[in-house]
Amino acid sequence: MKEAIVYGDPLHVEIVDSPVPRSLRRSNPKDWKYPLYSKRPHNSGDDIAGTIVSVGKFVVEFKPGDRVAAFHKMRAPHGSFAEYAIAYAYTTFHIPASVTFEEASTVPLASLTAAYGPWEVLGLPTPWRPAPTEELPLLVYGASTSVGIFAIKLAKLAGIGPIIGVAGAGSQVALEAGADFIVDYRNNNDISGSIRSFLTSGQKLLYAWDTIAENGSYHHAIHALEPGLEAKLCLILPSRKFEDIDKATTNFTVVSVSNVHDENAARRDFAYIFYRQLTKWFQEGKFTGHRVDIVEGGLAGVEGALMDLKAGRVSASKKIFRIKETPGL
Repeated sequence: MKEAIVYGDPLHVEIVDSPVPRSLRRSNPKDWKYPLYSKRPHNSGDDIAGTIVSVGKFVVEFKPGDRVAAFHKMRAPHGSFAEYAIAYAYTTFHIPASVTFEEASTVPLASLTAAYGPWEVLGLPTPWRPAPTEELPLLVYGASTSVGIFAIKLAKLAGIGPIIGVAGAGSQVALEAGADFIVDYRNNNDISGSIRSFLTSGQKLLYAWDTIAENGSYHHAIHALEPGLEAKLCLILPSRKFEDIDKATTNFTVVSVSNVHDENAARRDFAYIFYRQLTKWFQEGKFTGHRVDIVEGGLAGVEGALMDLKAGRVSASKKIFRIKETPGL
């Protein structure tokens, strides 16, 4: 089979012929970051959408021929930049007939990451529990990122709000996803003040989900939150230590969605429940994937797409690779 191997320094992609895996496709920022930081070239694709070829002997929900999307185990062999990929059953979900492979491929990693923030870290209500009886303001910093967009959609499903987003060029997309207010960070000398300006009398901003966690974003979030340890901040980018945050005055947690594949039953159960809910929400028309940008050439387009991600030239859309369009396949 054809497989794309991502090298980090310098960033480039080599398409190779590999054996079809015998054990049991989209791009993300981490698809170029991990090969760079780890110095280990590998197939770094973790979002999969396609048709099942075979299943393990203990799998009961899926069978060959099923249309599915899945979250591949990060940093493990047989990622999604290939003709064949592998995923665990608990991070796989059925794609309804009304949903395309392209749309479904935007969902697995980013949506699970988005769900961990408000529900596992911030402790906010989930859509499968009774709706909150009072307003729960939520700040989503990076509201037009993939994780930010899904965080907004999921918060809306749970009745959380008002939702205040911070975004730039993708502000309209964040509003379409369900954000109640948007603060444009561009040419803004008081981002935290702009965030707080949307709070009404008596409202307290106690929850923030920073899906950027770079260039001082979390400091703006901290200054916008209600002072004291009652407020909670959730951050992405688990590789960072955030030593510039005062732990004595700020209650913060760093999310690592890769821990869903650890030997932790609760984390696996969360993923299992969440992905089954995704199928249901898709069927009911309550949930949609991200905007897609089809990259020509299949795997031959991976390098250019990752270059665009690294350079910050991708906003409010996901790069999608149709593997079947790879030259020489």
